[in-house]
Amino acid sequence: MLPPRAYFFIGLNGVRALSIISLLLVFASSIFVLVNDVEAVNRSMKSGADMTDCDYIEGSTVPNQPAGVFWAVVNRLLIIFQVVVLILSELGWPAAFFERFFPVLGPHFGLGALGIFQCLIGATILSHHVDDFTLVAAFFLFAVGCLNMLLGLVFRERAKEKRSIMAWRAEAKGVLPTHKDLRPQFARPGSTFVNSMFKGSERAQPDEFGQKGYGFGRQGEKAAGLKGFLISKPLESLPRYAPPPPRSDSRSSSRAGTPEPTFKSSPTAL
Repeated sequence: MLPPRAYFFIGLNGVRALSIISLLLVFASSIFVLVNDVEAVNRSMKSGADMTDCDYIEGSTVPNQPAGVFWAVVNRLLIIFQVVVLILSELGWPAAFFERFFPVLGPHFGLGALGIFQCLIGATILSHHVDDFTLVAAFFLFAVGCLNMLLGLVFRERAKEKRSIMAWRAEAKGVLPTHKDLRPQFARPGSTFVNSMFKGSERAQPDEFGQKGYGFGRQGEKAAGLKGFLISKPLESLPRYAPPPPRSDSRSSSRAGTPEPTFKSSPTAL
């Protein structure tokens, strides 16, 4: 049985294949409609028929208004350009270009923006009276765009990472999945520092910073004195909780610490 990430990988790449197919169909249908519109305009100009009451030129998607032909051609060229950009985004090439100039289509962004662009292109095409091939291609692109928006909401920015072939190969090389180490980095002391602590006044090798360690022996004390540091011996003192030392006087003996006995007849005994 395959692991869950394998099902995610297969499903997301299946959606990507459908997305590329729908974009290719829209690319081909846009070229077909562009050629058909130009031919219809040429036929209309040659026939010289009165088209004052017509909203569109007969047999085309060109509106019968000033500069209608120009804007119709520009519309189709923009759709073709957007489709090419989206196809390159789905193929992931060039990744550096998209990451710098179109971050929403880059590898570190989800599928939501891609789905929105696909739905906008599909809605633009479906808003005109087109032939059956263009109609089916636009419907297909709009449906795939809705699916990409749904996947973008589910997987968010991890969608393209889960369907990436390079990421799959990198994870397949190791037994454990790759992850980021969030533990704090600690500096490891150099070996010369440890050696100087145990060897004392022995000659130490230069450490990683190019300096020599002198340890805690006479060489270290001498080097500290040359740099202006004074190493003083701490004064001997007792802690506050220690009992005070016994007082020494002329009557003290080996039994100075014992109390003097008392008797009922006299306070002291001879």
